Parts: sequence; structure tokens; C-alpha cells
Amino acid sequence: MNLFRILADLEENDELHEGRLLVLLSVFAGRKGNQTIEGLTKLAKLDFLLRYPVFLERALRAGNTDAQEANVAEHERKSVESTMVRYRYGPWDFRYRRFINLLVAKDLVTVEVRGRTIHIGLTDAGLEIAKQLAENDAYSDIANRSRLLKRHFDWAPTRLMKFIYATFPEIVTLRLGEEIEQ
Repeated sequence: MNLFRILADLEENDELHEGRLLVLLSVFAGRKGNQTIEGLTKLAKLDFLLRYPVFLERALRAGNTDAQEANVAEHERKSVESTMVRYRYGPWDFRYRRFINLLVAKDLVTVEVRGRTIHIGLTDAGLEIAKQLAENDAYSDIANRSRLLKRHFDWAPTRLMKFIYATFPEIVTLRLGEEIEQ
């Protein structure tokens, strides 16, 4: 099996994405399980920064924060996975609704509609699994960067969206499927 096929298979592995989202939600939705992330847009923007640490570095710099806090390893700068591709709504994965629905079906995530906004939180089981993942070496960077995001980017969804578009203007001008330079 070639490297491209291995990477494609990893990208299609829902459990990897679900695990990353659980850890992110555990940091933002609170340890008590009674808080939520306000909106799929906010979740997508935070996950964009989590998934692509080189862009997290740029965001930290733009916020006048020490970019070294992102602790980006050299292999992350050059890996195929670090290349962003423009989707319909920017560089955010179009599968968020699917991932959230899978997590709801597994009774790990709660979804509540308030007005026109979806609020996403964790169940007790989701909190427990997120805690176990965060303690696992394979998820340590995700857990650390999630906490970094909480410290520096726990903003209202509109403010976060405006910041992302101002910091990464290239994501708006690219055609669908085009790679975004780091």
C-alpha cells in the first residue's frame, strides 16, 4: 500500500476526527458537561486551527501571542496532512454535521437548538472518553493545542470568524479544491 492510500484511509477514519472533536469539545464545553460550543461555525473554525498547527501559529502571531506555544514539530510543517484545501465554506471540513451526528448516536455529544444556533456539548460518557483520549500520548498535542485555543480564541462565533478571515485572507479567494499555502 502506498503512502497516498494510507493517508487517504486515515482521512476517511471517522474515529480519528471524532476523537479530536471530543477533546476539543471537552476543553470548550467544560468539565461539568453543562456548557456548550455555540454553533457549528465556531466549532469548525476552532477545529481548523487545531487540525492545522501551522495555521494556529499564524493565528497566535496575529493575536500578538508567542507562536511557539503551538509547539509545531518539524514533521507537521512538511506533512501532506498539513496542506489545507479550500472547501465550499473555506478550509473547514464539510463533514462536521456527520461527525456530530455520529457522536450523538454514540451518546457522547448533545445537540440543542436555541433560536437558529446549534449548541454542542458533551454527555458524561463523552467527557469520560475525552479525558481518556487527552491522557493518551497520541492525543497529547491535540489536548495541549485545545487548551491553547481556549486561552487565546474562546471568542464569540462572529468575532472568531472575522479574525480567521482577516488573518487568512487567502482562504476566501481560492477556488474549490485549491491548496492553501502555509
